[in-house]
Amino acid sequence: MSNLSVFKEEPYIFKKEYGDFLQLPDVDCRQQPPFLVLLVTSSPRQVAARMAIRNTWGREKTVRGKQVRTLFLLGMTASKADVRDVTQEGQQHRDIIQKNFVDVYSNLTLKTLMGLEWIHHFCPQAAFGMKTDSDMFINVNYLTELLLKKNRTTRFFTGYLKLNEIPIRKKFNKWFISKYEYPWDKYPPFCSGTGYVFSSDVASQVYNVSESVPFIKLEDVFVGLCLAKLKIRPEELHSEQTFFPGGLRFSTCRFKRIVTCHFMKPQDLLNYWQALENSREDCPVV
Repeated sequence: MSNLSVFKEEPYIFKKEYGDFLQLPDVDCRQQPPFLVLLVTSSPRQVAARMAIRNTWGREKTVRGKQVRTLFLLGMTASKADVRDVTQEGQQHRDIIQKNFVDVYSNLTLKTLMGLEWIHHFCPQAAFGMKTDSDMFINVNYLTELLLKKNRTTRFFTGYLKLNEIPIRKKFNKWFISKYEYPWDKYPPFCSGTGYVFSSDVASQVYNVSESVPFIKLEDVFVGLCLAKLKIRPEELHSEQTFFPGGLRFSTCRFKRIVTCHFMKPQDLLNYWQALENSREDCPVV
């Protein structure tokens, strides 16, 4: 897997210098080092999703005595109205990281690398980072609890483990990848892009090694390729399943003991969060 000579014939994007920061968040990592930085990939028009997150799990600033910050990763759009609105939103909330690449699905890898670059340059003092998406429920409290119990501070990477995935070669599939882009028959171990967590040193190491790894649009696989080159193997966070990329039926007791749940509509997220905050239910200890 580390032999990338097969790609030397064709140029690929050198990602490290790709794009300038247009917006940076108001976070002082030197004065107040966050325990956890949540990096949420979003697109300019997903305003409702961002507001729902800001009013639910993204509102959490101190969890179990630890600093937590939620930031949104955005690219650029050709729409002047969208550019204006995102700029105003960033000035109001001070939680947007933005670069001048085109905000399309095929640039999700660039978007993710932008978040890792931000940690590398502006917030290496953070203990952990998490990459997630704007249609997710994140139980920040339970995640913090599990990270404190795990007590790992370096070369740590976790999420929903995908250890034996094979490339999809059907052309009209969202996750199609050609033999030219990826000639091997199996992916290295990686974690679902819906939500993975890493010690901050991994953000720097992946960002630095990314320049020598061939660019592919499948962001979670790309990060897995970087991890393979770094000889960092994704590992379980907890003995029970806590990451749910396929979604999960809501119940207050269930959602108190998970880290992620996919396919969250903004209104559902607001409703579920309120139910969790108001819950006085005695949940069985697992």
